[in-house]
Amino acid sequence: MTPSALRYAVLLLALAPIGYYGVAIVAGATFFRRGGDKFDGSHDGPPASRQSDDFVPPVSILKPIFGLDREAYENFASFCRQDYPEFEVLFCVSDESEPALPTIRKLIADFPHVPTRILVGSEALGVSDKVNKLCRMAREAHYEHLIISDSDVRVAPGFLRSAVAPFADPEVGGVTSLYRGITDGSLPADLEALGNSADFAPSVIVAGISGRLNFMLGAVMATTKQHLAAIGGFEAIADYFCDDYELGNRIAGTGTRVELSRFPVTIVYPHEAMGDAFRHQVRWNLSIRYSRPWGHLGLIFTQTLPWAILVAVFVSIGAAISYYAVALLLRCAVALTIGFSGMRDPLVLRRLWMLPFRDAFGFAAWFASFFPQRMHWRGQQFIVRHRRLVRAGAD
Repeated sequence: MTPSALRYAVLLLALAPIGYYGVAIVAGATFFRRGGDKFDGSHDGPPASRQSDDFVPPVSILKPIFGLDREAYENFASFCRQDYPEFEVLFCVSDESEPALPTIRKLIADFPHVPTRILVGSEALGVSDKVNKLCRMAREAHYEHLIISDSDVRVAPGFLRSAVAPFADPEVGGVTSLYRGITDGSLPADLEALGNSADFAPSVIVAGISGRLNFMLGAVMATTKQHLAAIGGFEAIADYFCDDYELGNRIAGTGTRVELSRFPVTIVYPHEAMGDAFRHQVRWNLSIRYSRPWGHLGLIFTQTLPWAILVAVFVSIGAAISYYAVALLLRCAVALTIGFSGMRDPLVLRRLWMLPFRDAFGFAAWFASFFPQRMHWRGQQFIVRHRRLVRAGAD
């Protein structure tokens, strides 16, 4: 390839992220507009949920617990404050030494009107402790409709209505939610949380318009016992690294739809050192690499910083500066359209100036995820083989 052809090739490929940002802006605006008035997380329920008041089946909320998250009581309590006629909350812990148990018991005392149970222990059906707990909770749940949520998730009072409403359509087999972040103001946590609303949410929305969603997001996963049984239950995914992807992918594979809720939940981030945040981002990239390898590779076309560097090397510094200036304007527009306006994430507006740093942080984590990794997860080390978790050192 001649130098001139190489320059044109680099410039042409560098246009891909620009095009992606344009698509994301339109897709995000359309996605949230279809939900009517935007939901800011403080009202009793979003408009779409209030339109479905006649469909309110009883719900079992499943909470696998490992460790005590920051502001755990408020996270748990938000599920007990739901504007919903009938639901129960199930917690499953490994043993009586679980540090979150006193918090859960206080919750039960403070919300005596909410049926809440603590299950201690779970059968080791697979490598994933989380999914082992979900297996037990699904068996012991009283109701058909199940909502699985991580312990660091906080929701608004209308959450259950918005999560359950899509199941009025019998063709819906699963519902999942986008998520925004609450941090303690530390730089590493802010970088991670900003990425949720400015990077991850746009990519999910764009994936949704390009075809049927075939995955779920781990913060919130909703389904029914009937749909769960059709894929072999949680037992079928107890060894998998990306249980959220596997659950959504298998439900979609039965011919039903996975719906993306327009009303986000909130993740409460811990205080993090930069190394912890980076390892978490690498693990997130690995989850995409192992579940959707082509999607993981394609992330390079959602980032402009590496392309700006290539333009500087193969074209000119001036072209690279002009390119990145235009890209950054569009990048800000994506973050404001989806993260701030659509998801009502105040962090986006406060930390918009951090987007170039987030770009560098995100690219470094993506690049690192191409190399062999041992995952540190829930106090253990794992490797991944054929999407399955294997304890490090196991044959």
